[in-house]
Amino acid sequence: ENREEMLSSKSNRLTEALEEANKLFEKVCRAREAALDAQFLVLASNLGKEKANELHSEMTSFDAATFAEDLLTLMGINRIEVEENDSEPGGFLPRDAWQKVGEEALKYFRRAPTFHYMLGSFKSDPPVAKQRIERQKRASKGEAKQMMPAQLNQMEESHDETTEKEVERILGILNTLFENDPETPISFFDFVIDPNSFARTVENMFHVSFLIRDGLAEIRLDDDKLPIIESTKFRRVGEENRGPGARKQVVMSLTQEEWK
Repeated sequence: ENREEMLSSKSNRLTEALEEANKLFEKVCRAREAALDAQFLVLASNLGKEKANELHSEMTSFDAATFAEDLLTLMGINRIEVEENDSEPGGFLPRDAWQKVGEEALKYFRRAPTFHYMLGSFKSDPPVAKQRIERQKRASKGEAKQMMPAQLNQMEESHDETTEKEVERILGILNTLFENDPETPISFFDFVIDPNSFARTVENMFHVSFLIRDGLAEIRLDDDKLPIIESTKFRRVGEENRGPGARKQVVMSLTQEEWK
């Protein structure tokens, strides 16, 4: 009911109400009375916040002219003496003026200020220049048709087709060796190792693994426990009835030191 009176800066009605509530709180003995006291405290807090927002204190307002006068006084310029001696040239700060300001400001900084960008962070990569789009002349239908086969030819041969052709080439070499001398075993390492290229050796082992997987070739151990490779096309009599269960695959590792 007395809201306007309590919000007035010249009235102490809000303070008097708080003091009266403190006295009444000492006699509180029921829950309902405590709830009423809490409700009054919330109401008084909101009124106090509104009253504080309406206050205009000179301490919170910043006067640039007053600050400049105080700063010049700290630097060693007395404005009163300057006005009395108008005939003398003025307007220049003493040599140690900014040094005094720095020494005074040093008292309030315990550490160096952190580095930050004033206009945002710098980008590590330079901006990419926009490519200039030139207008192309409309090509005739005949020229367009001639360009299409050249572009499609580059996409015809895929990686899978290249691998398949290489596997077929290696199988042909293996069958040719067995046709020429079926009794002589072929060393697996002599067959796949390229003495001049480690990468080519790894590729040969990779392609031979497809022959083993498809049952077109087999790897066995000879009397010296060294691997030999044979083509299943030239199996001896009694060895043709081997099922897929007899086929085994392993993962082999080969370092450059072992290759050398």
